[in-house]
Amino acid sequence: MMIDELPTPALLFERAPLEANLKAMADVLPGAKLRPHIKAHKCSELARRQVARGHETFCCATIREMEVMAASGLGEDLLLANEVVDARRLGVLSTGGARITVAVDSDDTVDAAAAGGVPEVLIDVNVGLPRCGCPPEDAGRLADRARRAGLEVRGVMGYEGHIVGLASREERESGCSESMEKLVAAHRDVGGDVISAGGTGTFDCNGWATESQAGSYALMDTAYAKLGLPFEQAVFVLATVVSVSATLAVAACGLESLGMDHGNPEVMGGKLWFCSDEHVTFAPSSPARVGDRIRIVPAHVDPTIAYHERAYLVEGETVVEEWPIDMRGWGPA
Repeated sequence: MMIDELPTPALLFERAPLEANLKAMADVLPGAKLRPHIKAHKCSELARRQVARGHETFCCATIREMEVMAASGLGEDLLLANEVVDARRLGVLSTGGARITVAVDSDDTVDAAAAGGVPEVLIDVNVGLPRCGCPPEDAGRLADRARRAGLEVRGVMGYEGHIVGLASREERESGCSESMEKLVAAHRDVGGDVISAGGTGTFDCNGWATESQAGSYALMDTAYAKLGLPFEQAVFVLATVVSVSATLAVAACGLESLGMDHGNPEVMGGKLWFCSDEHVTFAPSSPARVGDRIRIVPAHVDPTIAYHERAYLVEGETVVEEWPIDMRGWGPA
């Protein structure tokens, strides 16, 4: 199949930059130094490509992602980097042979992990991002409680998500250092072998973590493209022009196909004016016609992927494979 034969909007993965990104990351963070966060692509076929590059441990955002990874034979070491109050589905995965670890940051989530049959936990520590995570000074107490509940405490995790997108590398390095000082201090109280942290924006400057949770590096987006990282844009949304005026063109691809929480996407070969529910309005750099195909670069890869049921791996103008986005959504696999 050729790209022009695809129904649109269509999610495209460019093979060459994707493979280049996987290699570039493996060169810097080989093996267990990277625990790829599969929420960035939600695709077991892409996860297999990461395994082929030596990355066999994975980070997940939802129980569904954990279930699909385990069912796909990719359950060697899965971390749910989120708290849950009902861990029974995770316990089932553990008894089925997958290695399952879950993040905990409170007495309640420790108790939920134990009650659900999850054998191993990481203590999630707040290192500056106002989201999940216990205060660093409470990490040791939670670890003790987890051990009393029969859980194996592997170590700590903390996400410097407020740092990874800073435009200045100097500021990223400084902010990462401040965040990791808190995490390392908590780790001294907790023990264990694992310090899990980091993201694409700090993959090469977080020298404190034993493993990085970077995920967006594989496909990239306009937000990370601004940081001068050694990764290429590999994901695009293909859209069809449906209306043309004297100065503007409209393509059938809008908020229902693109993650917009990091701002507007970019239109290749044009200047974006605005996005609405089903439309992207842009000023083309050369005359456009109804029926033309354009490529749109998402501003935030993770939620963009979640809007699509499948991705097309492409090489030039040829579709070489079709990959299901089999980890989208929240429900049971």
